[in-house]
Amino acid sequence: MEKDAKIYVAGHRGMVGSAICRALTQMGYKRLITRTRQDLDLCRQNDVERFFDNEKPEYVFVGAAKVGGIVANSQAPADFMYENMMLEMNVIHSAWQSGCKKLLFLGSSCIYPRMAPHPISENSLLTGELESTNEAYALAKISGLKYCEYLNRQYGTDYISAMPTNLYGPNDNYHPTHSHVLPALLRRFHEAKEQELTKVTCWGTGNPLREFLYVDDLADACIYLMNHYSGNETVNLGTGRELTIKALTDLVAKTVGYTGEIRWDSTKPDGTPRKLLDISKLEALGWRYTTELEEGLQLTYEDFLNSPIRAER
Repeated sequence: MEKDAKIYVAGHRGMVGSAICRALTQMGYKRLITRTRQDLDLCRQNDVERFFDNEKPEYVFVGAAKVGGIVANSQAPADFMYENMMLEMNVIHSAWQSGCKKLLFLGSSCIYPRMAPHPISENSLLTGELESTNEAYALAKISGLKYCEYLNRQYGTDYISAMPTNLYGPNDNYHPTHSHVLPALLRRFHEAKEQELTKVTCWGTGNPLREFLYVDDLADACIYLMNHYSGNETVNLGTGRELTIKALTDLVAKTVGYTGEIRWDSTKPDGTPRKLLDISKLEALGWRYTTELEEGLQLTYEDFLNSPIRAER
């Protein structure tokens, strides 16, 4: 990407989009294009087409998405499927129509089958049944990456997709029920510490294994791929390291300073038993993460403490 190129970051107020904007600015990219949801509803096709016709961005990062944890995905699958399908198709299609040079679509590791062999390679896609608790979201993301692939094949575009593992970091959503596991745990233990609770109950058994990538590392990887990768196959983004939810919970409690008892409610769902990505393709391209989980957790907790508006939403 040229330093003076017009670059549109869809979803710039979210955790992922804001990290990409920070990284681009630090690298000297000066012509960033952003729009709030109030200014541009990505689910409205005519509005999106008009925006691309007027702005004609040369490069596009599709970081906008409706996201949530197990509870939110289970309670509102229709909403998750509709909003994500509409916004991603509108942005990708309008980018193609307006002559965008290159686009990166961000998916999610939940696109892979629930029982895929581990570590999960990119060619595991569509080889088995999806995890039921986030199937609607996964189907929408699969559609987005496949649309990029089909545009490349049919029209010779240079649209790529990347599948990050579980993300965390500044500007995350800390809602107690509609957030992902790590920010939800940060908030829960912070409030338990404030209220001097002697015990905290967490969902599930704590046995599932998860991998976590700090969002600033993700942003760096996305820009790296835009500058160094072209191809129809998606690229996994992760660390190659995993830990149990129990171990994560202990680490979060330590970061927050909570010293009470941690209990587990095994009547609640665990979600996918394991989800570790095969990042050999990413490493072969020359990129590796730099932020270890302990450091990233501390930075994320500081963001939570300094962001009362986000903490309450």
